[in-house]
Amino acid sequence: MLSLTTLEKNVRENLKHNVIVNLWDGGLFGMALGFASFSTVLPLFVASMTHSALIIGLVPAIHSVGWQLPQLFTASHVSRLRKYKRTVLMTTIHERIPFLGFAIVALLLPAIGLQAGLVLTFILLIWQGLGGGFTANSWTSMISKIIPAESRGTFFGFQGAIANLFVSGSAIAAGYLLNYLASPINFAACFFIASIFFVISWFALSLTREPEDTEKIIPEEKTHFWDDSKIILSRDINFKWFLSTRFLSQFATMGFSFYIIYALRRFNMDAVTAGFLTATLTFSQTIANASMGWLGDKWGHRSMLIFGAIAALASSILAWAATSIAWFYPIFLLAGIANVSIWTIGMAMTVSFGNESERPLYIGLSQTLTAPATIFAPLLGGFIVDAVGFIPTFLISIAVAVITILILIFMVKDPRKQLPRFA
Repeated sequence: MLSLTTLEKNVRENLKHNVIVNLWDGGLFGMALGFASFSTVLPLFVASMTHSALIIGLVPAIHSVGWQLPQLFTASHVSRLRKYKRTVLMTTIHERIPFLGFAIVALLLPAIGLQAGLVLTFILLIWQGLGGGFTANSWTSMISKIIPAESRGTFFGFQGAIANLFVSGSAIAAGYLLNYLASPINFAACFFIASIFFVISWFALSLTREPEDTEKIIPEEKTHFWDDSKIILSRDINFKWFLSTRFLSQFATMGFSFYIIYALRRFNMDAVTAGFLTATLTFSQTIANASMGWLGDKWGHRSMLIFGAIAALASSILAWAATSIAWFYPIFLLAGIANVSIWTIGMAMTVSFGNESERPLYIGLSQTLTAPATIFAPLLGGFIVDAVGFIPTFLISIAVAVITILILIFMVKDPRKQLPRFA
């Protein structure tokens, strides 16, 4: 048995502490997101200012693409860091402050008007999304460093599970707040509460113990991130097929962005039901995160990606066939499984490619090259909804989900099960 390096020994000595504080960070972050959900609360806030499905569909898209787009551009800088924590703590401030801004906009809405409120809301959405994006690569690299390789899927899964467990409770509370208080005070209250939990979450994150990687080889000459990326893309065919499924998955789940608005318009859903649907989504993500992360470590993350793609297919089929609001509980449950597959399992599989120094580039490529699909898919979906209705959007998602499943089955291999090919 190989002896552990100094870094590996330090990681294992602090493993219990780091797991606890980062699970608390995830849980408190989830508590905040329940009160300001990108799936329900924020879309409903935007829907109070516009009837355009295209604009409403941009809410979760801006959050996702903002999180993805900057990651490749920060990869070279992150790959040269021996410690990631300081960068994480400084940049994550920018994904938390905008929620206080949402609260202020909601309070000022009667004075500034709907158009100005809508513009300010989208400026804050872009700020929040990019704040998450500039944090993401260094955060993912830090977590991959302080959690041993054989347990990363389990950790990402359990952190996601705890986050979604907290989201479930706070989402129901948000639903009652939205129903009990008059608009826009109800939205302001939700966003203020979210801001408080984001601050507490930041302090939990700051307790992370990250050892300095003194053994990491950093070239004296700083290379350009795109030159390094082209080398990876040219040699790793399996990673390119994996990227194609990441890209297609955004279109396979395109209809997810419009479920809440479809339920509102087609079945006259009230705010309390919206809260319970959010809780259903997050409950399913809680179970799926814990189980799929652990099973991914045992059986391979590729199998969990296939399972998630099948869930996305089933969710879109049910949305297409729905005849009452009750159908949306299994629809949201399956959507939760698909979301876990795309985000949690996708992240766990991404960090399985390459070595320690290459990992930020793999993370950046996996996220940034997916970003165009992340923003274009809901734009396309919103355009189709405004032009011909919700059903054609769901049908396109069904077709792309089938293609994604076939690529995952026949073309993508689990990188952990492949023989080492690169020096």
